Amino acid sequence: MPRVGPGRPRVRPSHVLGDKGYSSQAIRTWLRRRSIGHTIPERTDQVRNRLRRGSRGGRPPAFDKQRYRQRNVVERCFNRLKQWRGIATRYDKTVESFQAAVTLASLLMWA
Repeated sequence: MPRVGPGRPRVRPSHVLGDKGYSSQAIRTWLRRRSIGHTIPERTDQVRNRLRRGSRGGRPPAFDKQRYRQRNVVERCFNRLKQWRGIATRYDKTVESFQAAVTLASLLMWA
């Protein structure tokens, strides 16, 4: 539904991909309350604590390996782009020249 009045439209993602740093129960609960799906791997200490509690520990959260691999591909692409010093430091003054540098770096990586 488009936003009525001034300001940017509200956008809620349908799914969030995160790394182990975002695997806390509070974050998962916050996403669940807002009906946002998530693919976040569990930290090893969380797995150990859940298993230690036995049947009271609950079941493990759902984890889709295929979706997590997509996140990894995107993150690796950003890391390769950051190897270009001008892009990493945001050295260009204008948006157009920065976008041109990102495009050029992407084409050189792709070729």
